[in-house]
Amino acid sequence: MEVSARNFLKTTVKKIVTGSVNTEVTLELAPGVEVVSIITKSSAEKLGLAEGKQAYALIKSSDVIVAVD
Repeated sequence: MEVSARNFLKTTVKKIVTGSVNTEVTLELAPGVEVVSIITKSSAEKLGLAEGKQAYALIKSSDVIVAVD
């Protein structure tokens, strides 16, 4: 697999919450370190996501917002 995203993290699917249109996927990078993504229900099904399965979190810089107080 070749992708243009420079930031990709190997994770484990920790939790899946399926809605009528979208699915919320919680990915665990390390114990206590999680990333949550909302993807379409059909994408989650196509990827065969399941709790405990390995997955990659790909992060494009244009979609990451950084803020401080």
